[in-house]
Amino acid sequence: MTRLAIYGPLLLFAVFVVFVGSQLGRETRVTVTSKLIGQPMPAVNLPGLGGAPGLTSADFKTGKPVLVNVFASWCIPCRVEAPQLARLTAMGVTVNGIAVRDAPDDVAAFLKTNGNPFTRVGLDKTGQTQITLGSSGVPETFVIDGRGIIRYQHIGEIRPEHIALLMAKLTEAGR
Repeated sequence: MTRLAIYGPLLLFAVFVVFVGSQLGRETRVTVTSKLIGQPMPAVNLPGLGGAPGLTSADFKTGKPVLVNVFASWCIPCRVEAPQLARLTAMGVTVNGIAVRDAPDDVAAFLKTNGNPFTRVGLDKTGQTQITLGSSGVPETFVIDGRGIIRYQHIGEIRPEHIALLMAKLTEAGR
Protein backbone atom coordinates (compact mmCIF):
# COMPACT_ATOMS: atom_id res chain seq x y z
CA MET A 1 0.00 0.00 0.00
CA THR A 2 2.84 2.39 0.78
CA ARG A 3 4.43 1.78 -2.63
CA LEU A 4 1.13 2.58 -4.36
CA ALA A 5 0.79 5.78 -2.36
CA ILE A 6 4.31 6.82 -3.35
CA TYR A 7 4.48 5.60 -6.95
CA GLY A 8 0.81 6.08 -7.93
CA PRO A 9 0.96 9.89 -8.22
CA LEU A 10 4.34 9.63 -9.94
CA LEU A 11 2.92 7.16 -12.46
CA LEU A 12 -0.10 9.42 -13.10
CA PHE A 13 2.21 12.37 -13.60
CA ALA A 14 4.37 10.38 -16.05
CA VAL A 15 1.25 9.40 -18.05
CA PHE A 16 0.19 13.07 -18.09
CA VAL A 17 3.63 14.18 -19.33
CA VAL A 18 3.62 11.55 -22.09
CA PHE A 19 0.12 12.59 -23.17
CA VAL A 20 0.97 16.31 -23.24
CA GLY A 21 4.24 15.59 -25.02
CA SER A 22 2.47 13.59 -27.71
CA GLN A 23 0.00 16.43 -28.29
CA LEU A 24 2.74 19.02 -28.71
CA GLY A 25 3.83 17.47 -31.98
CA ARG A 26 0.35 17.53 -33.50
CA GLU A 27 -0.48 20.44 -35.72
CA THR A 28 -3.87 21.91 -34.97
CA ARG A 29 -5.23 24.71 -37.06
CA VAL A 30 -8.32 26.38 -35.83
CA THR A 31 -9.20 29.32 -38.01
CA VAL A 32 -12.20 31.42 -37.18
CA THR A 33 -13.31 32.99 -40.43
CA SER A 34 -15.90 35.67 -40.82
CA LYS A 35 -19.38 34.46 -41.71
CA LEU A 36 -19.65 37.58 -43.87
CA ILE A 37 -17.45 36.37 -46.74
CA GLY A 38 -19.63 36.92 -49.82
CA GLN A 39 -21.91 39.26 -47.87
CA PRO A 40 -22.13 43.07 -47.88
CA MET A 41 -19.81 44.96 -45.57
CA PRO A 42 -21.77 45.82 -42.41
CA ALA A 43 -22.90 49.43 -41.98
CA VAL A 44 -19.94 51.49 -40.83
CA ASN A 45 -19.87 55.06 -39.55
CA LEU A 46 -16.67 55.55 -37.58
CA PRO A 47 -15.11 58.86 -36.56
CA GLY A 48 -11.76 59.79 -38.01
CA LEU A 49 -8.49 60.63 -36.37
CA GLY A 50 -7.68 64.21 -35.44
CA GLY A 51 -10.45 65.79 -37.47
CA ALA A 52 -9.68 63.72 -40.58
CA PRO A 53 -12.60 62.01 -42.31
CA GLY A 54 -13.54 58.71 -40.73
CA LEU A 55 -14.78 55.57 -42.39
CA THR A 56 -18.33 55.09 -43.66
CA SER A 57 -20.19 52.48 -45.67
CA ALA A 58 -19.91 54.70 -48.75
CA ASP A 59 -16.11 54.23 -48.69
CA PHE A 60 -16.63 50.60 -49.70
CA LYS A 61 -18.89 51.25 -52.69
CA THR A 62 -16.55 53.19 -54.94
CA GLY A 63 -16.51 50.67 -57.79
CA LYS A 64 -12.91 49.75 -56.92
CA PRO A 65 -11.77 46.97 -54.58
CA VAL A 66 -10.15 48.07 -51.31
CA LEU A 67 -8.45 46.52 -48.32
CA VAL A 68 -9.76 47.07 -44.81
CA ASN A 69 -7.15 46.47 -42.16
CA VAL A 70 -8.26 45.96 -38.55
CA PHE A 71 -5.40 47.03 -36.28
CA ALA A 72 -4.48 48.57 -32.93
CA SER A 73 -1.58 50.60 -31.60
CA TRP A 74 -0.98 48.05 -28.85
CA CYS A 75 -0.71 45.16 -31.34
CA ILE A 76 2.87 43.96 -31.97
CA PRO A 77 2.02 42.01 -35.18
CA CYS A 78 0.41 45.21 -36.49
CA ARG A 79 3.85 46.82 -36.38
CA VAL A 80 5.28 43.84 -38.26
CA GLU A 81 2.81 44.25 -41.12
CA ALA A 82 3.20 48.04 -41.43
CA PRO A 83 5.88 47.85 -44.18
CA GLN A 84 3.70 45.48 -46.22
CA LEU A 85 0.70 47.81 -45.95
CA ALA A 86 2.95 50.66 -47.12
CA ARG A 87 4.09 48.50 -50.02
CA LEU A 88 0.49 47.72 -51.01
CA THR A 89 -0.34 51.42 -50.90
CA ALA A 90 2.70 52.17 -53.09
CA MET A 91 1.35 49.58 -55.54
CA GLY A 92 -1.85 51.61 -55.87
CA VAL A 93 -4.05 49.69 -53.43
CA THR A 94 -6.53 51.67 -51.36
CA VAL A 95 -6.08 50.57 -47.74
CA ASN A 96 -8.56 51.73 -45.11
CA GLY A 97 -7.95 51.10 -41.43
CA ILE A 98 -10.16 50.35 -38.47
CA ALA A 99 -8.38 51.02 -35.18
CA VAL A 100 -10.03 48.94 -32.47
CA ARG A 101 -10.25 49.53 -28.73
CA ASP A 102 -7.70 52.30 -28.91
CA ALA A 103 -7.19 55.92 -27.91
CA PRO A 104 -6.88 58.49 -30.71
CA ASP A 105 -3.52 59.77 -29.40
CA ASP A 106 -2.14 56.23 -29.30
CA VAL A 107 -3.31 55.54 -32.87
CA ALA A 108 -1.74 58.82 -34.05
CA ALA A 109 1.57 57.92 -32.36
CA PHE A 110 1.46 54.41 -33.88
CA LEU A 111 0.94 55.84 -37.38
CA LYS A 112 3.68 58.42 -36.87
CA THR A 113 6.15 55.74 -35.78
CA ASN A 114 5.18 52.98 -38.22
CA GLY A 115 3.95 55.03 -41.18
CA ASN A 116 0.41 55.70 -42.32
CA PRO A 117 -0.57 53.59 -45.32
CA PHE A 118 -4.27 54.31 -44.84
CA THR A 119 -6.51 56.39 -47.06
CA ARG A 120 -8.95 56.61 -44.14
CA VAL A 121 -8.84 55.47 -40.52
CA GLY A 122 -11.98 54.83 -38.53
CA LEU A 123 -11.84 54.65 -34.74
CA ASP A 124 -13.76 51.68 -33.35
CA LYS A 125 -13.36 52.62 -29.69
CA THR A 126 -15.57 49.82 -28.32
CA GLY A 127 -14.69 47.10 -30.83
CA GLN A 128 -18.33 46.77 -31.90
CA THR A 129 -17.55 47.25 -35.61
CA GLN A 130 -14.84 44.63 -35.35
CA ILE A 131 -17.32 42.17 -33.84
CA THR A 132 -19.98 42.97 -36.44
CA LEU A 133 -17.40 42.42 -39.17
CA GLY A 134 -16.66 38.95 -37.84
CA SER A 135 -13.07 39.80 -36.99
CA SER A 136 -11.72 37.76 -34.12
CA GLY A 137 -8.53 39.70 -33.46
CA VAL A 138 -5.88 42.06 -34.74
CA PRO A 139 -4.47 42.33 -37.23
CA GLU A 140 -6.93 41.14 -39.84
CA THR A 141 -7.39 42.36 -43.37
CA PHE A 142 -10.44 42.11 -45.60
CA VAL A 143 -10.72 42.46 -49.37
CA ILE A 144 -13.89 44.38 -50.23
CA ASP A 145 -15.04 44.54 -53.83
CA GLY A 146 -16.22 47.77 -55.47
CA ARG A 147 -19.85 47.06 -54.53
CA GLY A 148 -19.05 46.67 -50.83
CA ILE A 149 -19.05 42.85 -50.71
CA ILE A 150 -16.48 41.10 -48.49
CA ARG A 151 -14.50 38.76 -50.75
CA TYR A 152 -11.58 37.60 -48.63
CA GLN A 153 -10.31 37.64 -45.05
CA HIS A 154 -6.62 37.47 -44.14
CA ILE A 155 -6.13 36.54 -40.50
CA GLY A 156 -2.90 37.67 -38.85
CA GLU A 157 -0.20 40.04 -39.97
CA ILE A 158 0.55 40.53 -43.63
CA ARG A 159 4.05 39.31 -44.40
CA PRO A 160 6.03 39.89 -47.61
CA GLU A 161 5.00 36.46 -48.91
CA HIS A 162 1.31 37.43 -48.63
CA ILE A 163 1.50 40.43 -50.99
CA ALA A 164 0.99 38.35 -54.17
CA LEU A 165 -2.02 36.57 -52.67
CA LEU A 166 -3.65 39.83 -51.62
CA MET A 167 -3.01 41.37 -55.03
CA ALA A 168 -4.61 38.31 -56.66
CA LYS A 169 -7.64 38.57 -54.35
CA LEU A 170 -7.96 42.29 -55.17
CA THR A 171 -7.80 41.49 -58.89
CA GLU A 172 -10.51 38.84 -58.49
CA ALA A 173 -12.64 41.28 -56.52
CA GLY A 174 -12.27 43.85 -59.32
CA ARG A 175 -13.92 41.62 -61.91
